[in-house]
Amino acid sequence: MKYHIHTYGCQMNVRDSEAVGALLEQRGIARAESEDDADIVIVNTCSVREKAEDKAFGKLGLLCASKRERPGRVIGVMGCMAQRIANGLFKRLPALDFAVGTRATALVPDAVEQALAGRRRICLVGGADKNSESPKVRESESPGVRADIVTAHEPGAVSAFVTILLGCERKCAYCIVPTVRGAEYSRPGADVVREVAEVAATGARDVTLLGQSVMRYGIRTPVWPESHVSPMGFTEPLPRLFEAIHAAVPSLRRIRFTSGHPSGVTPELVRAMTEIPSVCPHLHLPVQSGSDRILAAMGRGYTRAEYLESVARLRAAVPDIAITTDVIVGFPGETEEDFEQTSTLLEEAAVDNVFVFKYSPRPGTRSSLWPDDVSDAEKMRRNQQLLAEQDRRGLAINERWIGRTVEVLAEGPSLRNRERWAGRSPQNKIVVFDPVPGIAVGDFVQVEITEAQPQTLHGVCRTSP
Repeated sequence: MKYHIHTYGCQMNVRDSEAVGALLEQRGIARAESEDDADIVIVNTCSVREKAEDKAFGKLGLLCASKRERPGRVIGVMGCMAQRIANGLFKRLPALDFAVGTRATALVPDAVEQALAGRRRICLVGGADKNSESPKVRESESPGVRADIVTAHEPGAVSAFVTILLGCERKCAYCIVPTVRGAEYSRPGADVVREVAEVAATGARDVTLLGQSVMRYGIRTPVWPESHVSPMGFTEPLPRLFEAIHAAVPSLRRIRFTSGHPSGVTPELVRAMTEIPSVCPHLHLPVQSGSDRILAAMGRGYTRAEYLESVARLRAAVPDIAITTDVIVGFPGETEEDFEQTSTLLEEAAVDNVFVFKYSPRPGTRSSLWPDDVSDAEKMRRNQQLLAEQDRRGLAINERWIGRTVEVLAEGPSLRNRERWAGRSPQNKIVVFDPVPGIAVGDFVQVEITEAQPQTLHGVCRTSP
């Protein structure tokens, strides 16, 4: 038997797909080279935007139709859309075999085996709302183990994701994540360090610590015993975690964390990024809008000035830090003046990259009750304007790297030109370069930058591995 997983959405979903793949392989189910070769196809879904759900439904419709020619094929859905809609998915997709929500990820292999045995319409959605028509699934066969935490990884990858915080309680007006991902929960620090050590032992040199609002790690849920002492004197949970990983896993060269929030850019976090060598000079710090009026309506919990102060604090302490961000255009009530304030904030913050999303109302969120009063055409215009401005800004920022030599973690041949290789700098910038003899995936090489593009650097290796 072979499986294939389609993944939509954020890095949390990418991590969940990797974990499920590793669990399936532990049960003797091999990864297929492509969807066409797969006996089991799973779609890992996102509900953050309507477009993401539309894509998932389109893919699932085609897959379910393929069962007419391949009646023994198993088609399943997991992730946020499964959590949100639950049994309602089977009404729209009668040929679907199973749906597994975000709080039952570890149970996907169980659902696969039940489907292979002939059972259909399996719904495992933990902690479901009473309106979802779905039962609450058991947490795990093992006492104290949560079904939404999976520590299995695919061995050999040079970069890995490790989840440290699940759920979110910020309740931004537009966001469905608290509904589909549940209450905030931070994993014990010792468990995280152990998982990081395990992935490093199989080849990972770069680990990204994941949380929907990662800087809240350890704030709501205790993560360190009273006996845990920080040699560097850190008192906040996230800096203490960086310190513990750096000390316990010396083979790990790079620690990243995402996604951030301006309120988490404390002096102690900035000190950790400055003093712990393995913490990378890059932070994804979503802003969503540059207008105080829109930020207040969104419920983001900070002002334009506070966001810019956080960026300034980071830049003053961390040389060459790269700041990336998210923006929503067309939020209810966003005027042209509000939009221009977003444009000027991005310029003032000098962000290295911006991910721009067109607002779409999500069921159950506060903003879904408000008029969606910015037209689709205007949302698209604002989207395209910000992307064009970022291309100009990103090129100017990247051109400053020309003539400098950067450390690059080699990831293998470039997707666009197989004769060249690609990797990432500590700032998480993609660097494309000519390989040198003896280079292997996972090597660190010194690359002199000779050319810049808005989102890519190009260069020449100056040292062998």
